[in-house]
Amino acid sequence: MVKYSQEPDQANKAAKARGGNLRVHFKHAREVCNAIKGMKLERAKAYLQNVIDYKETVTFTKFTGGCGRHAQAKNHSASGSKGRWPQKASKMILDLVRNAEANAEMKGISVDDLIVSHSQANRAMQQRRRTYRAHGRINPYMSTNIA
Repeated sequence: MVKYSQEPDQANKAAKARGGNLRVHFKHAREVCNAIKGMKLERAKAYLQNVIDYKETVTFTKFTGGCGRHAQAKNHSASGSKGRWPQKASKMILDLVRNAEANAEMKGISVDDLIVSHSQANRAMQQRRRTYRAHGRINPYMSTNIA
């Protein structure tokens, strides 16, 4: 049994999906989750596919250091029209949205009425490797889960 950060009010009318320790940038995943929150399921799937196809941007609101301005970001409420097209995070979250849709169909819930009410991203656990140094020493070589 997996633990979710938030349980729905009416469990019989909700579908859930969860991914753990995904190898994507946390900052990109956070912004993508924030962008699809409150969307209908079909709109969220179309939006994520448009991000993958460079037709819509994900507006960056929190992690904007070095983030460029793009004309497509004017369509969304972003200060300074800052946006990007995070491909890998969008693909992972699109898979999770499709998984939630399949879970809803399995429970017998109408897919047309579903809304993404909660989405969240946490940092993944760092993976350990080692790097070899001079004079026979070894140091940790921690992967920050960005591949």
